[in-house]
Amino acid sequence: MSFTNVYGQEKQIELMKRSIEKERVSHAYLFYGMQGIGKRTSAMAFAKALNCKKEKNDSCDSCATCIKIDRGVHPDVITIEPEGLIIKIKNIREVQNQIKFRPFEGKKRVFIIVDAEKMNSPSANALLKTLEEPNPSNTLILVTSRPYQLPETIISRCQKIRFDPIRKDAIESFLEKEAFLDRKSASILASSSRGSIGRALEMMEQSYITFKSEMIDKVINWDKAHDPLSCFSFIDDFGDGRQVIAERLDILRDWYRDILIYKETGDPEYLINQDIMDSTKDLSEKLSGEDILNRIQAINRAYRAIEQNANKQLTLELMMFKLLPI
Repeated sequence: MSFTNVYGQEKQIELMKRSIEKERVSHAYLFYGMQGIGKRTSAMAFAKALNCKKEKNDSCDSCATCIKIDRGVHPDVITIEPEGLIIKIKNIREVQNQIKFRPFEGKKRVFIIVDAEKMNSPSANALLKTLEEPNPSNTLILVTSRPYQLPETIISRCQKIRFDPIRKDAIESFLEKEAFLDRKSASILASSSRGSIGRALEMMEQSYITFKSEMIDKVINWDKAHDPLSCFSFIDDFGDGRQVIAERLDILRDWYRDILIYKETGDPEYLINQDIMDSTKDLSEKLSGEDILNRIQAINRAYRAIEQNANKQLTLELMMFKLLPI
């Protein structure tokens, strides 16, 4: 896994390469951005590039160092992850104990702290002390999708690299090359992934395309039949878990967003669900702009209620009656 395996983050990768070439590698980095866009992959590629025995500012993937890092057995590349919901102080103590010394066999010892925002207060305070006394032979990389949950004192001592949502064409390319999807399926998932390769892969595993098609068909049938009772059978398809329900609500919200955009612009270029263009166009002609906005608001209210642990059945029933034209 080298920098060539990172999709859609060219500026960020170039910044890392330049820091290696000019020997200006920081003692601490904050890699931040939404989930599933390559932060952790980039951190590992950076660690390999810093230690590779053959390449100057990237990794060869073939030397003994690269192979060890890929297998997770290199003594100088350490990944720290939450145990349950938090990163405990004992994990940060391990960093403190090792950071005192020079690398065992590599050029740089690299500590990658995944989901860094999950450090509890003792862990964060211990890490802050480490950042205040940097060792030039060691580099810490904090990876997070919620930088605002980290103490400002930690953020201020890191070089910040913001990772951007990935372009649709880059996600398509990844899905075709790495996940072996056909072009049409790759395009549909890329459009619905909101710039996240991780999300696209999750949707692929969940048969997202099939489920989305079934969901949209049922919504269209409600509008035709005007049968409020038909919504109850569909509520069961949302599942029980909060995350699963949120993903189903995302499908509805994205589609009504498309309907509104098409109604206002008539341009399919900006639509997320370009594979169901006919259904989007049909409903955009039947509903007023106010009707569409009301439905989006109903979905948003349900989304917030589910996040706050409201009764799932009642929340979804209320939303469905708001969506149905009575």
